Amino acid sequence: MTQPTGDSVQIPAGAVELPGALSIPADAPGLVVFAHGSGSSRLSPRNNFVADVIREAGLGTLLFDLLTEEEDRIRENRFDIPLLTDRLVAVTEWLRDRPATQGLHVGYFGSSTGAAAALRGAARRDDIDAVVSRGGRVDMASDVLGEITVPTLFIVGGEDTQVLEYNRQALEKLTCEKSLHIVEGANHLFEAEHELEEVADVAADWFARTLR
Repeated sequence: MTQPTGDSVQIPAGAVELPGALSIPADAPGLVVFAHGSGSSRLSPRNNFVADVIREAGLGTLLFDLLTEEEDRIRENRFDIPLLTDRLVAVTEWLRDRPATQGLHVGYFGSSTGAAAALRGAARRDDIDAVVSRGGRVDMASDVLGEITVPTLFIVGGEDTQVLEYNRQALEKLTCEKSLHIVEGANHLFEAEHELEEVADVAADWFARTLR
């Protein structure tokens, strides 16, 4: 596993504290909060690769664990989208309370089930400025898609056929600025290096434009 870049932080979320890594380049106008997929964590090498590219674009990043180690041992928790959304919202509130981050534009980058939490969080809060979903289970947020008002980008592998269909259906329900980017030949994990590079570049461009 990749060790995330940034300052180690402990983020209060209800009765638990969630470990994270916060990195903010000088003069960054915005910050991207990562919501990982089921069975993953702040140590996800794919999300850390994307975060590196986003920081190169001059934006901050926060990678954190949506669940404690104990909670993650219960498989059902990984698919408890309301719980994951509550955690993402709590982390966002923590950022808004910190002097160093309270004035920054905030975007969500969600992967797999984390994308459902990101979309639900963006629908719930009025201070989120953009969303990017990578291989997202956007069908798990279908009932709130019409409430999202911020620029939203779906990135899906061309060979990830079921998830691609979910994303096409979800895109029709969005009434905000929206886009679907298909990485040709990629599966759900974007395993080839050039595939993940494409994900990172497209996401970084989206956030660089929308978080300024």
